[in-house]
Amino acid sequence: MSSSAVSRPRTPRQRARAAVVALQLQYPAHCALHHQSPLELLVATILSAQTTDQRVNLVTPPLFQRFRSAADYASADPSELEALIHSTGFFRAKARSLIGMGRALREDFSGEVPTSMEGLTRLPGVGRKTANVILGVGFGIPGFPVDTHVARVTNRLGIVATRDPVRIESEVGRMVPASEWTDFSLRLIAHGRSVCGARRPRCQECPMRAWCPSSECPAAVTLG
Repeated sequence: MSSSAVSRPRTPRQRARAAVVALQLQYPAHCALHHQSPLELLVATILSAQTTDQRVNLVTPPLFQRFRSAADYASADPSELEALIHSTGFFRAKARSLIGMGRALREDFSGEVPTSMEGLTRLPGVGRKTANVILGVGFGIPGFPVDTHVARVTNRLGIVATRDPVRIESEVGRMVPASEWTDFSLRLIAHGRSVCGARRPRCQECPMRAWCPSSECPAAVTLG
């Protein structure tokens, strides 16, 4: 038996650990949302729902210039806020979330972004994915955000066999050291965007193609 066959990862845990190493060599652990504080990251992440990070980054400079604190969002004129974020889509719902977020921060957290999953998920517009982004990227506290890219790539790699974000977060969290959670998620997102796309994965460019169960498999194309 060849050495490559012996070293090929075969269990979900082995594949997760191998993916951590392979993606470390391929991508920097970089959050694409531009921000200079946990509050700005929180706002940008709320705005990123159903749109691209590039679109959010076009919208946030004037937004952050106008609204600098939780109190600013809490007292915002909805029509002004909606106009500033209009191009991100679902702007009325997002404006309500931002205003509600500002009020919750002002009233319950002394105007500061909380540093716990429990506190973050009490804020309007914030679920586990957003909370994990804020924890990991904003505060350096281990968190594993699961978006559509993370769900797709971890399934294709045979690390998990579920589309449930909470289960993916839990299962990957048991396989990978907590110190790697945030960076691993960011790299999975980068890989999903650049190589392991939903419709046409470019398996020939993937550093994990030698052992990925979905490599050059027609079934890989159907996973969205």
